[in-house]
Amino acid sequence: MIVLKNVSKYYGRKLALEKIDLSFAAGRVYGIVGENGAGKTTLFKCIAGLESHQGAISSPYEVLKNHLGYLETNPIFMSYMTGWEYLKLMCAARKIDTEDFEEQNTFGLPLQQYAESYSTGMKKKLALMGLLLRKNDIFILDEPFNGVDIQSNMIITEIIEELKSLNKTVLISSHIFSTLRESCDEMVLLSKGKVQEIVHRPDYQALESRMKANVFGEGLKRIRIE
Repeated sequence: MIVLKNVSKYYGRKLALEKIDLSFAAGRVYGIVGENGAGKTTLFKCIAGLESHQGAISSPYEVLKNHLGYLETNPIFMSYMTGWEYLKLMCAARKIDTEDFEEQNTFGLPLQQYAESYSTGMKKKLALMGLLLRKNDIFILDEPFNGVDIQSNMIITEIIEELKSLNKTVLISSHIFSTLRESCDEMVLLSKGKVQEIVHRPDYQALESRMKANVFGEGLKRIRIE
């Protein structure tokens, strides 16, 4: 169980997260939803140990980040490093001795090409493959479906289900509500750095309707579509 207690984050004087209290159990998938700027990525970075914060984040592990894989929205790779070399580096960092990457290349990536030359979707798939090879217990996936093709969306959905069956903890953000609705056991709605509500599967449709109402309001009626 990962437990956040009174977690807040400031960037200078700007409050990005305010007194977040949440818990995430093993074997469950959690969706983090909210408008742009709601604090989703900041929350992920705090849990992953990439941002300092106020409050406490506790887990069963002495060092949480050593058991956690974080997929960024836009992964960045070093110049002149092939996909194969990147995967080798990811494994070596966890002292995992393997070079059997082609056999596990579910996404059919050109591993002998420079990763920097990959498309946006290919970069995301390579980074995800690296996380899976590192045998993490916690996965934080920031917009994993964004920028990848429909076949890869289906594969990623199946990967998430497999991680759940292996008793992993999975946190996902996505602007595609339908993908979260399929995968998540719970959804956390963030707004302006605060937890607005925690929603369980039977209430997903109502949450989606409320989110649409908040986004559109009367704005759509003002747009002249002819």
